Amino acid sequence: MRVSLSVTMMAAIGAAMVGSGNAFTTQPALARRSTVSLAAEAAMAESGVPAATSDPVKAHVEEDAQIPTNLPSDVGMDYVPLATMLATGQLAEADQFTRDALIVLAGSKAKGRDFVYFTEVKDIPSTDLATMERLWTKFSKGKFGYSVQKKKWRQSKGDFEQFCRKIGWTTQDGDVERKKRWFGASEFTYDVKKAPEGHLPLTSALRGTSLIKNLLTHPVWENDDWMKEPEAKSES
Repeated sequence: MRVSLSVTMMAAIGAAMVGSGNAFTTQPALARRSTVSLAAEAAMAESGVPAATSDPVKAHVEEDAQIPTNLPSDVGMDYVPLATMLATGQLAEADQFTRDALIVLAGSKAKGRDFVYFTEVKDIPSTDLATMERLWTKFSKGKFGYSVQKKKWRQSKGDFEQFCRKIGWTTQDGDVERKKRWFGASEFTYDVKKAPEGHLPLTSALRGTSLIKNLLTHPVWENDDWMKEPEAKSES
């Protein structure tokens, strides 16, 4: 089933908007509550969070976009808010939702942590990663997503610095190259047309590069099965 963007946009976005704040402080959860929810005070995953929210007008939104509602999850996660954010150009919010979801999916939240250890990535269900990835690639027209980042990682031959340059995670301060800032006003690009391929979703190397390496080598990416749309639910 698909629902019109005009029907769901205001409800889902209104419930899921992120407030501004320090890049490494606790943020309100984005998802609507489902069988498994993102806790009331869900913090960001290890990857940090940009402080800014997106401007859907500048993000080149397609007004006639359709929101898919058949979004499988092995743990009962509700991905309609993510679909709505991506369809309406709320890329900063969608980026935050994705990190918050990883905390729950990896079991980190249940262990009382607001970040994901790289050793927990293997516990993230392939079904859920595939659902989020299809949404990211669909609404970015193949420009964003972990699968896109994996291609860039391969092109970089596992060189993290080169990888960051390829996907636009670095910037120049005069003659000095540095990583884009997580704190205060975000230096990342939340615009499908302006951002380089693989720019989103963001993952922090605050605790080293093991987290992103494990995300990009998750078993779900071993073949293209993740690309298959789920079968339509039969109406009883």
